[in-house]
Amino acid sequence: MEVADGVDSESKIQQRRMRRVGLLYDERMCKHSTPDGGQHPENPDRIKVIWNKLQAAAIPQRCVILGAKEAEDKHILSVHSKNHVNLIKNISSKQFDSRRNRVASKLNSIYFNEGSSEAAYLAVGSAIEVTERVAKGELDSAIAIIRPPGHHAEQDEAMGFCLYNNVAIAARFLLDEKPELGISKILIVDWDVHHGNGTQKMFWKDPRVLFFSVHRHEFGSFYPATEDGFYTMIGEGPGAGYNINVPWENGRCGDADYFAVWDHILVPVAKEFNPDLIIVSAGFDAAAGDPLGGCCVTPYGYAVMLKKLMNFAHGKIVLALEGGYNLESVANSVLACVEVLLEDNPIRGSSEAYPFESTWRVIQAVRQKLSSFWPSLADELPEKLTNKKAPPAAYILTSSSDSEEEDYEAPNAISKHLEEVLQDVMEPLSKLKIDESIQDHAASNSNTWRSELSKVDVWYATFGSNLWLKRFLCYVEGGQVEGMKKPYLGSRDKTPPKEIMWKTFPHRLFFGREFTHTWGPGGVAFLNPKSNIQDKTYMCLYRITLDQFNDILVQENVASFATSSPLFDLAALNSVTREEPHSLQVHLELKRCWYGNVVYLGKESNIPILTMTCTQSDMEGFKSGELALCAPAKNYANSIVRGLVEGKQLSQEAAMAYIQEASTKPL
Repeated sequence: MEVADGVDSESKIQQRRMRRVGLLYDERMCKHSTPDGGQHPENPDRIKVIWNKLQAAAIPQRCVILGAKEAEDKHILSVHSKNHVNLIKNISSKQFDSRRNRVASKLNSIYFNEGSSEAAYLAVGSAIEVTERVAKGELDSAIAIIRPPGHHAEQDEAMGFCLYNNVAIAARFLLDEKPELGISKILIVDWDVHHGNGTQKMFWKDPRVLFFSVHRHEFGSFYPATEDGFYTMIGEGPGAGYNINVPWENGRCGDADYFAVWDHILVPVAKEFNPDLIIVSAGFDAAAGDPLGGCCVTPYGYAVMLKKLMNFAHGKIVLALEGGYNLESVANSVLACVEVLLEDNPIRGSSEAYPFESTWRVIQAVRQKLSSFWPSLADELPEKLTNKKAPPAAYILTSSSDSEEEDYEAPNAISKHLEEVLQDVMEPLSKLKIDESIQDHAASNSNTWRSELSKVDVWYATFGSNLWLKRFLCYVEGGQVEGMKKPYLGSRDKTPPKEIMWKTFPHRLFFGREFTHTWGPGGVAFLNPKSNIQDKTYMCLYRITLDQFNDILVQENVASFATSSPLFDLAALNSVTREEPHSLQVHLELKRCWYGNVVYLGKESNIPILTMTCTQSDMEGFKSGELALCAPAKNYANSIVRGLVEGKQLSQEAAMAYIQEASTKPL
């Protein structure tokens, strides 16, 4: 028997196995489910399969089992508004029976039922319980298998399957309510595939919390589809430098990409920050096979990432479940993480792959942006390191909303049950990407509505880069034109427009946003939904089918063709055309999408004229400065000029003056 430092190897093994790891699961959180019993990605089976997996591996016997208890309002109010707390507290009561679904429909990717309130309070209470136990030293580490998830929930809004922000509340509880525990600096690591927008905002100016999020972003097109997750968002005031975003430019990122981020951003900064405790927003939807994430992280990958974090805060780590929608992947990944916390098994696996070139590009951009705050990021990475890269991720679609669909086949097959779940959830799937197998399945169910809508013609009135016919045909036939960075897949029906004509309309043209994945830096065109007789905008009208209009609507907003029903159907068309010409009728308000507002502009030859632009609420945001106004990039402006000139509407000089006026005239 080998002896080292006076302790035999058998004793060392025994000591490692005696680590006190808390494990919390409560089936009452399964009461939160869809109101009609319909299927949904965020469903009770998620935590059930995790618990069953841990039981099968005899994990509970090696952990300290904790009971869940509901959180108190005073703790939730530390990050949420009183109105929001009142809503979630009462939404499951009888007084909301008749309007519960209506309330949910006004929110972004949310459902409620009679068990939602209890589950939300248990999820928060559980996060607080495990965090406090670890902070006190009663446990070395812990994991809370909770739902509904929390990192998207903002101060006054439930969204993205999240009702309360569990992790943010737990962190604020320790910092504000338990100073005697000596936890003055907390590192929150959010490895969910979606940006933790809610958590970021709650600690935006707070240097006590270092918030780190690695996520698919694609320049603001991937859910939650805002600019909040870009690497330039670093915090404000005393919190400047304490908000770190690592935004993937593409899907299919796997172990090698995440390891590179850990080694060259997170670990160096964590050494400098020296946290007293770490909370992981542990979403497992970046796992291989997840239908919403489109990434390739393995259980081994999660284990390695967690193991690296255990070198900080004396191993005081809490994992709180966020996303993860492939039942097999989420269960295996959680098991791998718990085994790391227990330290009773070596991490098995390896990763021979290299990071994507885009990964190195993002890492270098993040390091440069934050180097003035964290000296460990100041040095340039050697070319010998960054030259080790995988081939670029393959894309089959890029839309003007910057959405992308990957030609991705998950290594783990998705169950038939989950395919059925995803077909029925239009709101989240309009922005959360799904994999190709589901796309094909849904496409096979779309023939009926496509056949019906292909018999109906509409005029699609364009006002931006689509004024140029060659550019517009990318939406129909596929491909790309000069200045565009990625090709389009095109519509299902690739028949060119039957007719083309030009008209002017009394609406204001302007340019907003600051970056698109299609054109790069610079603004893109929007139309004020409300008409004004003093305004004049040139519009090119393409006569296409309603089926094609739906595919263009998708490409402008959501980048997924896996819809089992149209986004804009005959009922919507009949509804919108009841209004007088030039009045506004919003049928489709795709929340957080740039062109989710369908506007009826009248008729030509008894055929309705439709366009798509920003919502009225976004319009107010542009006016107030909340959303950026920005002149278009040269290539984007050139496409508009070419459209106006080739359409014989304006000379080149007049077209350039037209764009200049739209770019500079106040709203």
